[in-house]
Amino acid sequence: MGIQERNRKVYRPLRRAGLEVIPNAVPGDTMPFVRGYGAEDVAGGFSHRYDTSRLVERLNAGWYDLAVSSGLFDHRREFLVQLPQGTRSHRAALQHLHSGNTAPALWTRVRLLDRWDIMGRGAASAFLGVHSGHPGFGMMALDGSVYIEASTGETGIDVLAVPHPDRSENVLRHLEWITRYNSPYANREEKQRVAVWLADRAGSLPGR
Repeated sequence: MGIQERNRKVYRPLRRAGLEVIPNAVPGDTMPFVRGYGAEDVAGGFSHRYDTSRLVERLNAGWYDLAVSSGLFDHRREFLVQLPQGTRSHRAALQHLHSGNTAPALWTRVRLLDRWDIMGRGAASAFLGVHSGHPGFGMMALDGSVYIEASTGETGIDVLAVPHPDRSENVLRHLEWITRYNSPYANREEKQRVAVWLADRAGSLPGR
């Protein structure tokens, strides 16, 4: 996808939701994604049922409070968000969400603008959810100090924060498992990214 096409199909919908994309600015040591965390890794979050009055308004308020309290934003209100790999349009993003494809999304650096609507317009863009009031996304602080995830279930929405996911034994164990998983359906690019990140992490540990 060319720059102009990506700007029109991906970046513009995100900007309408209040997220300004900062291209090619993801820190090089960012972990590829966060999976496999346990309840003991979660420190903060909230849930709302679909029948909650003023659902989008409450989801937005809860997300912002959690983002501020957990340290998601830097001094410019910048952070990382996962965008589906290979996304070309709103329809393609929806197909990705419903396909059962577990290939990881790629991190993109964004800045939160003064006017934003993450849980409404953001979720409706299909890049941060299924539709308005039904979010689905992963976000990370630039320094990796916290990961925030929103997911939709049968009865409602859950939003949670995992501090320092790169120190979680559960997450690290899952990443190591991915590098050992041999299957015709395994994502080779995913395995390679994980293997490189784990090797770099091991090389940067004290005493190495």
